[in-house]
Amino acid sequence: MPGKVILALDQGTTSSRAILFDENGTIIGQAQKEFTQIYPHPGWVEHDPMEIWQTQLSAARDVLAQTGTAAESIHAIGIANQRETTVVWNRTTGEPVCNAIVWQCRRTTPLCEEIKNGHLNTYIEEMTGLIVDAYFSGTKIRWILDHIPDGQKLAERGDLIFGTIDSWLVWKLTSGRLHITDYSNASRTMLYNIRDLRWDDKILAALDIPECILPKVCPSSDLFGVTEAHLLGAEIPIGGLAGDQQAALFGQGCFSEGMVKNTYGTGCFILMNTGKNIIRSKNKLLTTIAWGIDNQVEYALEGSVFIGGAVVQWLRDEMGLIQTAAESEYVATQVKDTNGVYVVPAFVGLGAPYWDMQARGIITGLTRGANRSHLIRAALESIVYQTNDVLTAMDKDTGILLRALMVDGGGAANHFLLQFQADISKAPVIPSAITETTALGAAYLAGLASGYWSGKDDLGSGGRAQRIFQPQITEQQRREYLNGWQKAVERARCHQD
Repeated sequence: MPGKVILALDQGTTSSRAILFDENGTIIGQAQKEFTQIYPHPGWVEHDPMEIWQTQLSAARDVLAQTGTAAESIHAIGIANQRETTVVWNRTTGEPVCNAIVWQCRRTTPLCEEIKNGHLNTYIEEMTGLIVDAYFSGTKIRWILDHIPDGQKLAERGDLIFGTIDSWLVWKLTSGRLHITDYSNASRTMLYNIRDLRWDDKILAALDIPECILPKVCPSSDLFGVTEAHLLGAEIPIGGLAGDQQAALFGQGCFSEGMVKNTYGTGCFILMNTGKNIIRSKNKLLTTIAWGIDNQVEYALEGSVFIGGAVVQWLRDEMGLIQTAAESEYVATQVKDTNGVYVVPAFVGLGAPYWDMQARGIITGLTRGANRSHLIRAALESIVYQTNDVLTAMDKDTGILLRALMVDGGGAANHFLLQFQADISKAPVIPSAITETTALGAAYLAGLASGYWSGKDDLGSGGRAQRIFQPQITEQQRREYLNGWQKAVERARCHQD
């Protein structure tokens, strides 16, 4: 459709972005706004929902202004969002009742431990595909209702409503006309039955969460409604919703069973498309909904690494060892190895396949010869090792040997990181030509719903980078590296609060 574009809103953990794509999946403009990270207590993470909305709207307006794009030229809007982050707001006023509780936040760990010690643990894992953990939205909702005045009473009366960030943005874009989410985001709440495709009555009852506060669950690609005209200059169809990692899987073109992608972001998120098969992991991976399109739901196996690129931010902001994230690649290549140093960045516990909420970050192997370069290199290598732990678990669960790893996200620009990933995982690593595949996936979903693209075969892959990273080290070197990593992880897990 000449002259028409798709607007993708990519609402992430640290920033809100707006990106315009043409019919070839090419970026024609983008804008980004960072927002405040709030840390009220150790292990707690919050966002201001109104700041999220304001930065997202501002980014959308900016990209239209910068590119001279009229609102009437936008064929549809797709939304990708940080998942599990929980917002509860007043149905009448539209005002949040408190800050959003971010996916990284560990405040509901005690409640999760109670659930694990009870009779509901196995049922939740079986029906939701998730492991009981503070990561997910369900216990965050319970915490909010317990800690605001008359929370439970207001919820039961229907005065409060809950949503993940996609729901919150759609509500704001439509001035409260739509309270919806999609299959992929619903499957991350720990409240949604991914087998029966409904909110699970038994889990809701156990957590005492009224179903009336929950959004309607919709396909990931559908025409949901239109935006308020005054926001961007015209009524624009909203056609795509997906959690950011499922959106990236779609944007990478991983439409076939067995295809795997990793997004190197604040955390690392590795997903394998398992098609129509719900695979119950025996290695502590998550079973999740990939997307729902044309009355067909497809599933994925997922491993989440809590601290990926965030370890580089830590080097920069807390330790002062680098000035920019990009500097880490240069510094890491100034030494031939880490001199035996390992960093386990378990700042908020360890994710898949360990799910150890009490683990804490450590640095091991320090000797008098260890220097700044060794530490920075070890921090980058920790991202690779954690990713490989998940890939190994996927292999065990599915019996599908990793043929290639599709990668995107900010870390995909770091060639040292990608080469070491290929070495450790014994498979080619193939970066996308654009790092914004999360936004591209949201754009694809919206474009399919609105007829911008006729079907999956009509979608470009967004292109592939010319360089493919092939394994280069020996098997003996690989085993030595991995043995050292496993020893370091065990030490981190033994370091209890």
